[in-house]
Amino acid sequence: MTDKANNSPSYKPLYDQIKVLLTQSLIGGEWHPGEMIPSEIDLASRYKVSQGTVRKAIDSLAGENILIRRQGKGTFVATHKEEGIKLRFLRLTAANGQKEVLQNELLNCTKTKADIRMSSIFEIKAGAALIEVKRLLTFSGRPLIYDHIVIPAAPFKGLNGTRVEENKGSMYSMYETEYGVRMIRAEERLTAVAANSEVAEALNLKVGSPLLSIERVSYTYGDKPMEWRLGLCLTDDHHYMSELE
Repeated sequence: MTDKANNSPSYKPLYDQIKVLLTQSLIGGEWHPGEMIPSEIDLASRYKVSQGTVRKAIDSLAGENILIRRQGKGTFVATHKEEGIKLRFLRLTAANGQKEVLQNELLNCTKTKADIRMSSIFEIKAGAALIEVKRLLTFSGRPLIYDHIVIPAAPFKGLNGTRVEENKGSMYSMYETEYGVRMIRAEERLTAVAANSEVAEALNLKVGSPLLSIERVSYTYGDKPMEWRLGLCLTDDHHYMSELE
């Protein structure tokens, strides 16, 4: 590769091409979550481009929370075990800003089959095997989120209720550590809903109580959808916090 410009409509900037190559190495498992990647000088030599081009590609991946720069140490593959990342997709925050002890309680874990909607979300055939998990998330001992998760069974072979209970922490961290599936980004839809009887009982509410519904689809490398999640949240003294850039 060279750093020459190209004005053709289909042309990708050179740093974008390097970003694709770096992502391919991540998908291929050349560098695992938490590991340091080669230096900018080494990568520039590998791809036969300038160090500035590599830096721009890494900056872009760091902006997407795929890589993490650590001053004086190097650049590392982001991991859901990182303190600042492991709760990246959990945006429910106490109104008073107080930090809370977060725990989860497994309600059930079952195998099911993809209906038309789930087959469309996961881009798989209708009837393909799925794993469905329902949990209760508590904040300092108080149940606040009814968590309904669906994932395709094939990439998560062997996942069952026992493994979910033993995990005790972030599902994303378990996906990454035990199954080699790292969630890169997510799309969310927020709506106001009323609690049905099942959810009301789990959250100690009256049927019909108002809840914030957060429907999320999470994606791994290559923009492949790997998890659908519905969080039904009690927000009387909590709110959804999102930073916009």
